[in-house]
Amino acid sequence: MPNDSVLSLFFFVTLFTCLLSATSHDDHIFLPSQLHDDDSVSCIATDPSLNYKPVIGILTHPGDGASGRPSNATGVSYIAASYVKFVESGGARVIPLIYNESPENLNKKLDLVNGVLFTGGWAVSGPYLDTLGNIFKKALEKNDAGDHFPVIAFNLGGNLVIRIVSEQTDILEPFTASSLPSSLVLWKEANAKGSLFQRFPSDLLTQLKTDCLVLHNHRYAISPRKLQYNTKLSDFFEILATSEDR
Repeated sequence: MPNDSVLSLFFFVTLFTCLLSATSHDDHIFLPSQLHDDDSVSCIATDPSLNYKPVIGILTHPGDGASGRPSNATGVSYIAASYVKFVESGGARVIPLIYNESPENLNKKLDLVNGVLFTGGWAVSGPYLDTLGNIFKKALEKNDAGDHFPVIAFNLGGNLVIRIVSEQTDILEPFTASSLPSSLVLWKEANAKGSLFQRFPSDLLTQLKTDCLVLHNHRYAISPRKLQYNTKLSDFFEILATSEDR
């Protein structure tokens, strides 16, 4: 038998075997709609109160992002890619808010975004702090005017917001929490309507309390006791969750 005939026969037998195997397992292949006993639609209905195409402004940080080079002498700034990926993973787009651009440009950008994010870093004074404070003030004004305009602040960003609200530069306390995986202690306010955890699946909330899914990487923060005893902070913030340091 010629070689090409042998190859043709081999491919035919192989293809026939694959088709036969697929046919015999047909009963184990289901479409998503077939996983339900009824004919109800399996897709989750959209919530008309939500914005499914938000744009989030991220404030840039002085320096070029390289470890040990926090200088902003050249006016260079950056956004760590992890923050951009975090925002985009939720379906949002990002607009960079350059910390040393003109107030006019920043205000125009703030009118184009649906919320802002303050990153971690090391700049605790100077033009960066001034710009962060101005953006935070603008966000409060938008919310007071009825415009839902969320602010999320990580690490240094959160610390600076605490300093701004408390009007104290020495309000923070030292903690041993560098590169620390941790779980969360959820307070009762975590279940409140409009809280950060409101739309978290129940199984994820359980895991947050039992597994080390949260990463802490900071040396300064504020204890619940100190926050609660500071009237400016306790009037402004609701504690949703806490963690222990080392």
